[in-house]
Amino acid sequence: MLTGTDEHGQKIQTVAEKAGKTPQEHVDEMAKMAKDLWKKMDIKYDYFIRTTEERHVKAVQKIFEYFLEKGDIYKGEYEGWYCMPCETYFTKTQLADGKCPDCGREVKLLKEEAYFFNMKKYADKLLKFYDENPDFVEPAYRKTEMINNFIKPGLEDLCVTRTSFNWGIQVPNDPKHVIYVWLDALTNYLTALGYMQDDDTLFKKYWPADVQIVGKDIARFHLIYWPIFLMALDLPIPKKFVVHNWIMMKDGKMSKSKGNTVYPEKLIDRYGLDATRYYLLRVMPVSQDGVYTPEDFIERYNSDLCNDLGNLVNRTVSMVNKYFECNVPEYVGTLNEVDKEFEEFTTNKLKDVEELIEKYQMSNALQELWTIISRTNKYIDETRPWELAKNEETDKLKSSMYHLIENIRKIAICLLPFMENTSKDILRQIGMPEDLRTWNSLYEYDKLHGIKVIEKGEPIFMRKNVEEELEYLRN
Repeated sequence: MLTGTDEHGQKIQTVAEKAGKTPQEHVDEMAKMAKDLWKKMDIKYDYFIRTTEERHVKAVQKIFEYFLEKGDIYKGEYEGWYCMPCETYFTKTQLADGKCPDCGREVKLLKEEAYFFNMKKYADKLLKFYDENPDFVEPAYRKTEMINNFIKPGLEDLCVTRTSFNWGIQVPNDPKHVIYVWLDALTNYLTALGYMQDDDTLFKKYWPADVQIVGKDIARFHLIYWPIFLMALDLPIPKKFVVHNWIMMKDGKMSKSKGNTVYPEKLIDRYGLDATRYYLLRVMPVSQDGVYTPEDFIERYNSDLCNDLGNLVNRTVSMVNKYFECNVPEYVGTLNEVDKEFEEFTTNKLKDVEELIEKYQMSNALQELWTIISRTNKYIDETRPWELAKNEETDKLKSSMYHLIENIRKIAICLLPFMENTSKDILRQIGMPEDLRTWNSLYEYDKLHGIKVIEKGEPIFMRKNVEEELEYLRN
């Protein structure tokens, strides 16, 4: 996995100057903050690239010269409406009520000498690529947006240099120009792997990328400009793009000026990493924006995590302790229609969860997983193990306990990509050996006999007082 920071551009220079810092000092601080957050979120990556790294700078200059020699870049004069936060030029017709169509902020009319990339040259080739790769983008409607909003109306050549500021990579042999942020930033995916460098072993091994995950605000740059740059370099295009939406507040986008910004550190410190990750993934479907509210966060914490999941694990472990002295009983098959339907339901839903994960639809995958959790809780009510024990219906009691432990095992395995610590804790409590913790073991059903659960169940999540937590979250 590759991540990193895009560190050049007018916006960076302006913010740094206002803070009385050099641009490099400013981006050093930003990079550290990003790395610290990834560590706190337990987001593991193989490499963190910064676009101020010397090897990236030199490679970008080589790429620019290659485009120039090839005739894909030419010098001209640009006049357009510029949004500094988005680092993007727009034509007048592209503006939304005279403002940036992407972020809604004010734009300025700018005119300056610039180099341009000939986008028009590759427009038909890009459309052909879209047509031949129908699964290139998830969700699919993003591709339709690119075609209808940008390509079919006439793809504009892209301004790829600026002269009105100097915080950027200088154009070779024309140093008054700095390379426009998107030609600089997008190529980090190549330079991080050693492209146009002495050692390009990683590039040859890993390119093209299997998937790139980007926010909707930069979808256009990744779905139009980036494939065209790669075509111009005669390089393969990533196999898939996943475009995620935003997490919104009830009153719209998060904004420091509105005072509605929520930082994940605050949630992690109080509720733990897994609860925070669960919520963020659950409320943000790939096809639309998610909405965060303190009320919804606490409701899901108490309902989904404490009641549905936590109580299921705790009740089941306690009953295996009580009725079978911590030992998972043998599998006696499906004794009735309840057992049979329960097995079939779980198997079918597990397939749905797998398919949704493969499509990067994490919110929907969690939703389906929680239907398994709910169905498993219902199974307890249907089989009523306490009555089976009282009536000495031993085989039925064995079946009930076995099915419950088996389902909890499968649930925990499915939770691993979302809530790693919770998944491992559940598997520990139900005594699962390593070979029964793997995704490959998901559909095995008769391997648990004799496994020992812990002697006393441990709460996974502790229920929170709603009013106390809302006060914390709102302050």
